[in-house]
Amino acid sequence: MIEQAIKGAIRDIPDFPKPGIIFKDITPILKDPELCEGIVDAFVEGLKDTRIDAIAGVESRGFLFGLTLATKLGVPFVPVRKAGKLPHTVKQKVYELEYGTATIELHTDAFKPGDHILIHDDLLATGGTVSAASELIQEMGGKVAGFTFVVGLGFLNGLEKIEPISDKVIVLANY
Repeated sequence: MIEQAIKGAIRDIPDFPKPGIIFKDITPILKDPELCEGIVDAFVEGLKDTRIDAIAGVESRGFLFGLTLATKLGVPFVPVRKAGKLPHTVKQKVYELEYGTATIELHTDAFKPGDHILIHDDLLATGGTVSAASELIQEMGGKVAGFTFVVGLGFLNGLEKIEPISDKVIVLANY
């Protein structure tokens, strides 16, 4: 099963990025092309009855499987970037972090109003960044088609934050 394969590949890094945190390092997954293909196939299977006009991948680890998934589904990939990283005209969204704020951006021509946009990131923690991305997409006239994540940290309650946005949430490996 894909969940066991993902959990078997993930490496725990204690005290990163600060003491008390156990970081779930997905980079060992990237050394296994068959597992990567299995991850994308699991997303494709879970999304088979979902209208998706584009996939928005959240910087930067959301680019890894987001682009591959978009290619497999034959839809455009839209990068959701940190402020100052996109070279064309952008729309921004400022959102709250535990200590301070962050800003994400999308190109204003990333998709058409009315398009159904799937939001992808590697990990669902508190749901703050993908919630901000969904607000930005909606402000630009898009509809959130759902969310996909390789890993979910259920104890941080991110699912409760994003389920009101879309009932289509796929998390392949839950902790």
